[in-house]
Amino acid sequence: MSSTTHGTTPYYFVPGPSSYPVSAAIGLFFVILGAAQWINGHAWGAWSLLAGMVIWLATLFVWFRAAIGESESGQYGHKVDLSFRWSMSWFIFSEVMFFGAFFTALWWARTHALPALGSLDNALLWPDFKAVWPSVAPGATASPAGIVEPFQTVGPFWLPTINTALLLSSGVTLTIAHHALRAGHRAQTIRFMWLTVLLGLIFLGVQGYEYHHLYTELNLKLSSGTYGSTFFMLTGFHGLHVFIGMLMLLFITLRLRKGHFTPERHFGFEGAAWYWHFVDVVWLGLYLLVYWL
Repeated sequence: MSSTTHGTTPYYFVPGPSSYPVSAAIGLFFVILGAAQWINGHAWGAWSLLAGMVIWLATLFVWFRAAIGESESGQYGHKVDLSFRWSMSWFIFSEVMFFGAFFTALWWARTHALPALGSLDNALLWPDFKAVWPSVAPGATASPAGIVEPFQTVGPFWLPTINTALLLSSGVTLTIAHHALRAGHRAQTIRFMWLTVLLGLIFLGVQGYEYHHLYTELNLKLSSGTYGSTFFMLTGFHGLHVFIGMLMLLFITLRLRKGHFTPERHFGFEGAAWYWHFVDVVWLGLYLLVYWL
């Protein structure tokens, strides 16, 4: 269906048959295959991973460009807008469950698994192991069998606190940009969007510096027992989400510069903003439960 008024198509826009889902799936197949083979010592896995990433990213670029063209030509009406909102809501809900699993793993290790390993029942098996979190108490081994290298833990000062300030500030600048867009102030919107993207980049740079410090000076690694694995799984996946969110905001900013979005119709902007605020909230949980407690 088409309409002479932009974005007022009364029914769903149904695109024609597309090869994009198939090519995206093929790319992801080679990404997963290559990653699995690479970490198991097969050199060809790296090339499979690279080829899969190229196929997948190229597919997403062409697919998103087509969707943007359909939106800007007025083929997406109110019902499609609602569909996008529900889709983004369920996607963020799935991300909540994703991080919830890792937070639950952290809670279970601290409150159930660790006390059980250090109980009297296991004292004869591992006499030097103490049920403290993290397992680096003086005179204690970092694992029941003593197979984990000694490491130092990381506290909230100062890099994690700096990153907290950066993410909270980016949430503020993004909200200002949103209000400016709704008020029709495009130039102000673009300025604050660039500032938000910059804050996200600085966050990633600080986290990269922190990781280097942990590996080289504190000997804290992904293999450092339950503490190391949960720490890097939570902070690492969060960093990946920050990177993805930063890319989303970057492309939204570039679209704003091209004149896309209006004060009345800008769900592409709002969807990226929802995702970024979700990333902010997850970091607050990480900051409290991983660095402070």
